[in-house]
Amino acid sequence: MTEEMPQSVLFCCDHNAVRSPMAEGIMKKLYGTGTYVQSAGVTNDMEIDGFSIAVCQEMDVELSRHRSRSFDEMENWGDDLGSFDLVIALSPASQRRALELTRYYSLEVEYWPILDPTGLGETRDAKLVSYRQARDQIRDRLIGRFGPPTEMI
Repeated sequence: MTEEMPQSVLFCCDHNAVRSPMAEGIMKKLYGTGTYVQSAGVTNDMEIDGFSIAVCQEMDVELSRHRSRSFDEMENWGDDLGSFDLVIALSPASQRRALELTRYYSLEVEYWPILDPTGLGETRDAKLVSYRQARDQIRDRLIGRFGPPTEMI
């Protein structure tokens, strides 16, 4: 079932290096700039993952300029979590952190159990298969939640 497009969405995962940047980039690609979209992690101790960049590039989604950031950095930079209409957590740890940070706000937190492709596959090709699975899960969940893309991919 598709729902009306929110004005702002925050995607979150563990490190803001794999799943949440993919979700941010794919949502922007599928639905344009009408919705403010950001991503964050519980921590930001990693740079954007090269496999995430590669599999998103296959869809013409540019992630190479993404800079990882944490919930704490967002707050330090003045991004108030309460200003988002919807927070979509892509990992159990980020769901817990999002619920903890937003318990005083009237906003929706959804959990999407997206595959964590890190550590899967022995070869480059096998790793790419895992990352493509995560990317495609994100794309499918976005379309299922927000309807057909408004932008061409």
